[in-house]
Amino acid sequence: MTLVARQPRDTRAVGRVATLRSALTAWLGRPLADFHLILAVFGLLTAIGLVMVLSASTVESYTADGSAYAVFQKQLVYAAVGIVLFWIALRVPLRRMRYLSSAAILFSVVTLVLVLLIGTKVNGGKHWIRIGPLSYQPVEFAKLALALWGAHVLVTKRALLHQYRHLLVPVVPIALLMFALVMVQPDLGSTVTLMVVLVSLLWFVGAPMRLFGVIAAGILAGVVVLAIGATYRLARVLSFINPDADPDAAYQAKQALFALAEGGLLGKGLGQGSAKWRYLPNVHNDFIFAVIGEELGFLGCLVVLGLFGLLAVIGLRIAMRNTDPWIRLVAGTLTVWLVAQAAINIGYVVGLLPVTGLTLPLISSGGTSLAVTMLVMGVLANCARHEPEAVAALRSHGPGRVGGLLKLPAPEPYRPLGRRKPGRPSTPPRGPGRPTGATARANTAQLMDERRRQRRPTAQSDPYRPSPRSSGSRRR
Repeated sequence: MTLVARQPRDTRAVGRVATLRSALTAWLGRPLADFHLILAVFGLLTAIGLVMVLSASTVESYTADGSAYAVFQKQLVYAAVGIVLFWIALRVPLRRMRYLSSAAILFSVVTLVLVLLIGTKVNGGKHWIRIGPLSYQPVEFAKLALALWGAHVLVTKRALLHQYRHLLVPVVPIALLMFALVMVQPDLGSTVTLMVVLVSLLWFVGAPMRLFGVIAAGILAGVVVLAIGATYRLARVLSFINPDADPDAAYQAKQALFALAEGGLLGKGLGQGSAKWRYLPNVHNDFIFAVIGEELGFLGCLVVLGLFGLLAVIGLRIAMRNTDPWIRLVAGTLTVWLVAQAAINIGYVVGLLPVTGLTLPLISSGGTSLAVTMLVMGVLANCARHEPEAVAALRSHGPGRVGGLLKLPAPEPYRPLGRRKPGRPSTPPRGPGRPTGATARANTAQLMDERRRQRRPTAQSDPYRPSPRSSGSRRR
């Protein structure tokens, strides 16, 4: 009878972890892993957002419109529009997007001016342009346009970016113009997001660190000026510093913390929260993360945080795995924009930042914000399909199940711009002693004949040239 020694539990656990890690590494090494992960994160965040908007908006919808589903129905309409935009962003070649980026930035600047002239004024600000029953917020698309166009300009001038005038002009002046137009509305939260887009472009393109020090000082000075210039913004900053000094100004922030505290670990249950019963204003917009914490608990908050963390990893991975410099810059900038906006929203809900009024991407209620965010996710997914290994797999093995279902064309391989051929040398200007007319033409013809004779190989200069007397060179 033989005895078999049993392995210790620690050894078996380490073996399972190593096996799981190797399997995960192998799966992440697949050509379309980033594309599938982007689709999964997009689907999960969209589903969570629709469910939480339905749960958070029932009371306000019934009070305002007599139906508990009024806000949710609008959210469904914008989600349908966003899914169409997501599909279009997947199908349009990235080269076409880069070509259209100049028109997009021009359209954004024009609409930012139009919203000040014909925009609808709500809560003291002009942010929306009404188009029939729908409304359009120009600043949301302006963020995407700045990212695409700024990346195009910086990549086109990448050989000259060591000079400040080429690094800053024209991207920074156009961005400052957009900042000014958005602040006139006024919309401090969207201005902060536009700043994030600009700083991300400069960071990923490799701007010197001293420039970011100047930008940080300018942002700090701008925040101080804006806070002093408006009473309600100053009240927000002071209530963040000392919440007990002004209970009215800190009301939203305190109610958000109460909702998170009541949720505990597992939450009260979906639809069972009390913050939406007129205790927390804008609960389905700016403070929907508080409803998640109250109804789904700490675990629900961890799921949302984990999805945005996964989005950050995937987006930066897409940027690193691409070879096209424009795609790398766009993927990194869009990723930082979405994750930074989510971090700012969650930060002021949990009391780490002053309230700025930014939405939680793909989760908060908001028509233009939701549709444009879905468009951005489509651009990121398209960037994932343009990774070199993904391009090779899609062009050799076909579109796959997801690509076939969505009718996606095969992406074009990256072709780096070749070196420009030297142009034909221009004729030097005629001096007083230079021959002209027939004499000049004769001299030129003589010079060309001489150069032709010099380039003609001979038997002595070219040992591999066959001899005229060889049998292989005779004509028969």
